[in-house]
Amino acid sequence: MKYNIQLVGVGGQGVLLASTVLGNAAVVEGLEVAMSEVHGMAQRGGSVQCSVRMGREILSPLIPMGAADLLLGFEPVETCRSLSMINKDSQIVTNTTPVVPISVSAGQDKYPAVDEVLSAIREANPNLIAMDATALAVKAGKAIAANSVLIGAISAVKGFPMSKDRMLESLLEVVPAKARDINVRAFELGYQEAKGAGL
Repeated sequence: MKYNIQLVGVGGQGVLLASTVLGNAAVVEGLEVAMSEVHGMAQRGGSVQCSVRMGREILSPLIPMGAADLLLGFEPVETCRSLSMINKDSQIVTNTTPVVPISVSAGQDKYPAVDEVLSAIREANPNLIAMDATALAVKAGKAIAANSVLIGAISAVKGFPMSKDRMLESLLEVVPAKARDINVRAFELGYQEAKGAGL
């Protein structure tokens, strides 16, 4: 068994934390894990990508093009940019809240309409769970918990190799104790939202 997860987003969204949660959970399950990360100017909102591979006989941390079983996007345009990593059987979970680049704020570029971005993703692969993870995190208590919403969401994805309980346990090992309740609520909201999508 091999399961490949590609995580994409921008700096400050918790992409690296989510990959740590995934890696730790897989290790506890007794799986081999290999991870790699690529980030540009992450602290300034640059692109961040992480690959997490788990299973047996994992020889490389890099996921070949088209071989990701799951694409987890923290930002819709970043998700769209990474469609070359998936195939027709892959699952996609994405946050629909845009992170507008500085070039857009400065009037040099235009951010596309989120509906258009989601349509382009669905055209490439209809196995899409799109949710406003940021709004769900605010509902849980803090916008910063959007990554916990997304971790909860992937726990509900068909074929995902780890249980909801294992993922929540792994999440709570890395978040601060004072933020535990918010993260539990965020995780549950993401899980229920994805479950309701029925993919």
